[in-house]
Amino acid sequence: MGSDAIERVVALRHPIERVWAALTTAEGLSRWFGSVAEIDLRPGGRAFFRWDDLDEESVATIAVVDPPHRFAFRWVIEGLPEADAPQTLVDFTLEPVPGGTRLRLVESGFAQAAADVAHSAHKANSQGWDAELVDLETYLDAAA
Repeated sequence: MGSDAIERVVALRHPIERVWAALTTAEGLSRWFGSVAEIDLRPGGRAFFRWDDLDEESVATIAVVDPPHRFAFRWVIEGLPEADAPQTLVDFTLEPVPGGTRLRLVESGFAQAAADVAHSAHKANSQGWDAELVDLETYLDAAA
């Protein structure tokens, strides 16, 4: 496996507060990250995501809430049973820049799983984040 982490950096033409709301509210998340989202925005809180088109859902545990600069959650590595499975950390860092916000996404922890599972989850999530971040930008631009 090439890497334990996925990293993406995106420049968004929107103020940091708007990007933060898109990442951390049920209304914002359900517009770009899956079909349905619920979130209890506090460390240790629970987030639920559902993708109707994929018939998949995921439950995450909130790890970091530092408005409006950092938001992170842990979720089970795809392809593993929920109970006691290793989890990756999905970490969003927001930085105001001229003309908008720089969003850095890092999902790390794939190497905890067996190599074949880690490789396939890393590949699936890499493609997933590429699509989701385009959806985030589309949602923010449409809501502007």
